[in-house]
Amino acid sequence: MSQEIKQLEPQELWSKFDDLNAVPRPSKKEERVIAFMKNFGESLGLETVVDAVGNVIIKKPATAGMENRTTVVMQSHLDMVHQKNNDTVFDFDTQGIDMYVDGDWVKAKGTTLGADNGLGVATIMAILESETIVHPAIEALFTIDEETGMTGAMGLKGGLLTGGILLNLDTEEDDEIGVGCAGGIDVTATRIYNEEETPEFKIGYQIKVKGLQGGHSGMQIHEGLGNANKIMNRLLFDGFEYFGLRISEIDGGSLRNAIPRESTAIVAIDAIHEEKFKIEINKLVNTIKNEFKTTEPDLEIEVEACQTPEKIMDLGIQEGVTRALYAAHNGVYRMSADIPDLVETSNNIARVVIKAGKIHIGCLTRSSVESSKTDLANTLRATFELTGCEVEFSGDYPGWAPNMDSKILKVMTKIYEDLNDEKPHVAACHAGLECGILGQNYPNMDMISFGPNIKGAHSPDERAQISSVQKYWKFVLEILKAIPEA
Repeated sequence: MSQEIKQLEPQELWSKFDDLNAVPRPSKKEERVIAFMKNFGESLGLETVVDAVGNVIIKKPATAGMENRTTVVMQSHLDMVHQKNNDTVFDFDTQGIDMYVDGDWVKAKGTTLGADNGLGVATIMAILESETIVHPAIEALFTIDEETGMTGAMGLKGGLLTGGILLNLDTEEDDEIGVGCAGGIDVTATRIYNEEETPEFKIGYQIKVKGLQGGHSGMQIHEGLGNANKIMNRLLFDGFEYFGLRISEIDGGSLRNAIPRESTAIVAIDAIHEEKFKIEINKLVNTIKNEFKTTEPDLEIEVEACQTPEKIMDLGIQEGVTRALYAAHNGVYRMSADIPDLVETSNNIARVVIKAGKIHIGCLTRSSVESSKTDLANTLRATFELTGCEVEFSGDYPGWAPNMDSKILKVMTKIYEDLNDEKPHVAACHAGLECGILGQNYPNMDMISFGPNIKGAHSPDERAQISSVQKYWKFVLEILKAIPEA
């Protein structure tokens, strides 16, 4: 519990965020936060239900005079991305997030903050608890596992909700009103390979790529940020030809929806080529760092001698997989032809693990156009199958098509203009929101997404802007007052 956080304005929101962040809530391990939210609803004497997959629904009647307004579903997800710096000692399964205030920002010490989507959850909690906020009937929907599969949204049955408007509080720019999002699919390539005994004339080296910013693989994929897996592969590519380089193991990246910040490889080279290797690898390191000096000023690449590994990859497999990783598309694949400046289709090579005779390469492909998503997924499939990998598609979820005639969009646009003397940015985003999935079972629900400024989501640099949360909170309260009649 942090009194510093609880004293921030609006106190009712920040206090709930602090309470929530004391509860460990990794994706697919949400048992504690589900129980926390169930107890919260029941302690208020409100109808509280946990559905078959673990989503929590809390219903609150309208305040006096608002009974004839449309019931509103306020929705956020309970889970958070768990990322930490390599030198941070932290157990996400047992510890609450350690937060602090830095000027106009709330940050976490060496880990993700959980503002995505904890600030949305805290907003809804504050409204449910309040005895003074004016609002129509509310159905609070807290979904699970948004970050690693959206299984909560996918498992939500039709008929549990009656609301005609859904407010998704999972957007990360406070001047944006979201009306659409990308769908996604996981592309996983695997292969088993033979290991060989490392010859006696080989010596070992450890290569580390670190210091990259990382971040959200949807919202930030267009920013040209470094991908540790692609950089590492560039360092290893053609290494056998020049130095007799053989790969023993690689461990790069972490979660599918996070741009990989770090990668480590253990390799063996011919001892006779050691001096040449050090000269040439340092040239390449300097070249790469120079390329990224603007977007990744803290990039570090370490190349250090280590104990010679006992085992190395089969050479043919090594040559094939390094070429496949070089060819595999990473980043923006296509921009939208219909919405200016919107990324339509992209891929994140999120995870590369090569060790003990097994290859695992994990990608998250996103697109607001289903056919384009399939096209890129098949491009990746073909690339990895050419090197003998088996490729699996999983976790497929749909996008959310924009509805520019939305009634609640018109209401919210006017409120935003009145509050801020400027027009909001009405846009679709390249992140994966749950609205598209929820709309499959609730096709007549009018949906909008919005939220406060959150930077660096899905990375240890995640931070939430205090002044923006204050702006957003005022917006939320005015929206609830202006919900139209049913």
